[in-house]
Amino acid sequence: MNNKSENNKPESNKPMGNNMNSMAIAVALVAGLGGGYLLFGGGEPAPSDSGERQAVAERKPLFYRNAMNPSVTSPVPAKDSMGMDYVPVYADDSADSNEPAGTVKIDGTTVQNIGVRTARATEGPLSHIVRAVGRVDFDETQLARIYPKIDGWVETLAIDKTGAQVKKGDVLLSIYSPQMVASQEEYLLALKNRKTLAESPLEDIRRGAESLVKSARLRLELLDMPEHQIEALEQRGEIFRVTHIHSPFNGVVIKMGVQAGQYVTPRTQLYHIANLNKVWVYAEVFEFELPWIKEGDSAKITVEGVPGREFHGHISYIYPYLDRKTRTAKVRLEFDNSDGALLPEMFANVTLKSVRSAPTVLVPAQAIVRSGARKQVFVVREPGKFEPREVVVGVTSEGQTQILEGVAADEEVVVSAQFLIDSESSLREATAKMIDGTVGDATQEGVDGSAGAVKNQAMDETSLPGQGKGNQP
Repeated sequence: MNNKSENNKPESNKPMGNNMNSMAIAVALVAGLGGGYLLFGGGEPAPSDSGERQAVAERKPLFYRNAMNPSVTSPVPAKDSMGMDYVPVYADDSADSNEPAGTVKIDGTTVQNIGVRTARATEGPLSHIVRAVGRVDFDETQLARIYPKIDGWVETLAIDKTGAQVKKGDVLLSIYSPQMVASQEEYLLALKNRKTLAESPLEDIRRGAESLVKSARLRLELLDMPEHQIEALEQRGEIFRVTHIHSPFNGVVIKMGVQAGQYVTPRTQLYHIANLNKVWVYAEVFEFELPWIKEGDSAKITVEGVPGREFHGHISYIYPYLDRKTRTAKVRLEFDNSDGALLPEMFANVTLKSVRSAPTVLVPAQAIVRSGARKQVFVVREPGKFEPREVVVGVTSEGQTQILEGVAADEEVVVSAQFLIDSESSLREATAKMIDGTVGDATQEGVDGSAGAVKNQAMDETSLPGQGKGNQP
């Protein structure tokens, strides 16, 4: 018995020790958790957190929209085909009622992150530079093709090579012509007859003699006998065997059509002479650039044959037709060429600059957001606030676009990242219209105290076919 009691005593005490140990561990664990909870911010949330939670709880969404397609809405929470939750839209998501629809507010950090840059609208003349390729050519008003007016033989050639420089009045060649010899004889006889009848008492006879002299001299002039030879004929009274042909102006012989001893007729071209003191340049200007140029505008050219030099002239004529294949118009430019640096058939790089004198509002071309027939810019109302504004644009030149309506000078416009702003603006504008329509429906229903339910009902009624309740999961 004693043995049994002794053996049983340890067995009865062992569980009690284990229980005491378990209780001690539990107490320590609870104490540790409580201390950590109090130490690391346990207990009631901060007043700000509770305020935010309360504000979120009080805000009730008007409706929910598809994150990928804002035009798809639902009056109750829903998911799209990809499993993404619809985004709730609240009444305070819309812009201030005093602001234009679509006005976007962006915090400064986001503005910097998306790279928004702005520029001031300016006012001033709009200039445009037209660049083209041209070709140097002769001045057509300073070209001469020399033909004889008599039949005869070429006696001597004073100018016998192409490219020779000639001056006005220089003798080019001499022609023997029986026709010219006979005309000289007639003139000499008329002079003698006038001298003989000068003392006649009959006025008609004297007048007839004078008329004969004039007609004979006129015949020589019409046959292009030089004035100096006619005067020498009158003084000497001797017939010239050959008749001289002179250069009509300073120039260069660009073509010869006669040789010494050759028989010539009025159909024979003797020389082709060009005056190169002034040259023309023909440029091809595209159709869309024609409104920018007009006669009298300044022109500048450079040529490879004279590197480092610019030649300045003006537009003298714009041809009134287009080339059907190239859709370009020919423009004629005039340049002084007294030093002969410009040679016909040279290719030239042409620069035409025109300035519109009327002042106009100008903005950078990249500020214009084009969406079909609609054109708009984003005007900075204040830091971080951007207002979409439709504009009427004119021409664009040198990176500047003319604004006819919509923006005033000195207003600040967005020139980069405006497409991101435009996307958000369109979203806000559509949301504002939806909210306005919802509020209007609620007013018409005359429901008080349950605006949220009425708004949801209105959104359900205005949902697109196949959307709304039908899209609920």
